[in-house]
Amino acid sequence: MKISKSFLVILLLTCVFNCKTKTISSEKNTVSETKKPNILIIHVDDLGFHDLGINGSKIYQTPNIDALAKQSVIFNNAYANYPRCVPSRYAMMTGNYPIQNGNVPDDGFKMDGIPNDKNFVKNIKASGYQTAYFGKWHLGNEESLKDFGYDFSFAAGHAGSPISFLYPFNVAKRGNGKSKKSPIPDVDNVSKAGDYLMDVMTDNVAKYITNTDKNKPFMAMFSFYAVHQPLEAKEKDINRNKEEIKNFDFENQPEFIKEGTGRTKMRQNHPKYAAMVETMDENVGRLLQLLKDLNIDDNTIIVFSSDHGGLSNDGTKKRDLATSNYPLRAGKGWLYDGGIKVPLFVKWTNHFQPKTDDNSIVMLMDVFPTLLDITTNKSLNTNGKSFLPILNNEAEWADRTVFWHSSKARPTNTGDTKSSAIRKGNYKLINWYKEERTELYDISKDPSEMNNISEQNPELTQKLLKELNSWKSKF
Repeated sequence: MKISKSFLVILLLTCVFNCKTKTISSEKNTVSETKKPNILIIHVDDLGFHDLGINGSKIYQTPNIDALAKQSVIFNNAYANYPRCVPSRYAMMTGNYPIQNGNVPDDGFKMDGIPNDKNFVKNIKASGYQTAYFGKWHLGNEESLKDFGYDFSFAAGHAGSPISFLYPFNVAKRGNGKSKKSPIPDVDNVSKAGDYLMDVMTDNVAKYITNTDKNKPFMAMFSFYAVHQPLEAKEKDINRNKEEIKNFDFENQPEFIKEGTGRTKMRQNHPKYAAMVETMDENVGRLLQLLKDLNIDDNTIIVFSSDHGGLSNDGTKKRDLATSNYPLRAGKGWLYDGGIKVPLFVKWTNHFQPKTDDNSIVMLMDVFPTLLDITTNKSLNTNGKSFLPILNNEAEWADRTVFWHSSKARPTNTGDTKSSAIRKGNYKLINWYKEERTELYDISKDPSEMNNISEQNPELTQKLLKELNSWKSKF
């Protein structure tokens, strides 16, 4: 059969076009598959759920965080694994309940003894990530961060809180200037008179992000020392908040109510704390703007969270309390939601559709399993699990069962006593096991945990208590 020249030319051009199109398409798919997202984790110390404008605060102005939340998947049923710093952070970093040597100590955790196949940071790093940690670590010395998988760290080590937020940061501003606290490394060497710790920290996070190898993704965790005590802020911000608080009508809301061995603060009326929250928000805004300026915001996953509830409670020793978690009950140190419910939202532009999830029960121990799932599609089979299906609108975890155990209570400092808790779906049971006292709440109807329904529901109470004790027996 005779084939015309014109037909051969058309056939040749068609093949060339199709091959070229296929090559371009393949290149695009390859780029999309290999262009892993950057990750920025912003973790705030002692920030209560209601310390943000988006969560109802009428005192603290947090426009940058509020704007970030509106672009994110917001989890309104997110919990810390413990109502104080060290175990909560241990749980987040390891993806497990904070259980060590058969108990949940309130302090003394170390990040050694975690095998590589259970280490989220090392697994993410092995997939090609630059890793860095800034700020409050409180889980060992500087060397422990490298051992755990972080290439770089700044101002991170034993310190659980600053000696001072005002330069010089490792000199107390009261008494003789000495302190028993661990000093924060690095910061005084890059600071000058008049500097404020949050600003210095943010400067160094920004410097790191700006200078990273642009051919490799980064995972940076910025763990604010704020808004933990000492309550120290910039004078102009304190004065502004004094005026705003003075003119705010708290109506008939009492300033304190009795709780446990002490008091619960019921008003957000501390001008220094308000100033600290607002400075923290400004620094979050600086980092968000930097990502835009570097044109990497669309391909950067941002996780915002807090380690537990705000400091609203004291015990037999009266304290300068920072904030109120109202309408949640109690605060830091307690297993009521005021102590363990935290803000948590996740943003990844063009990947996670912004929404508010009021039903799914998630925990801080789920954060790194989720990040590992996103970056490597792997699971390390820990207590925490990836909530990527929720982010992708493929699942909801409304019926999840989760646990807490607090055996190192602080009746002197935060007014709490030894307790354990279980949440199963809408129901939450708290057991003060030394006092043989149990309370049951339907969180969906009673988020303030004021209506104990254990007597009206004896079978459910016993069922949940049995499940809680069964979990504890496996420590």
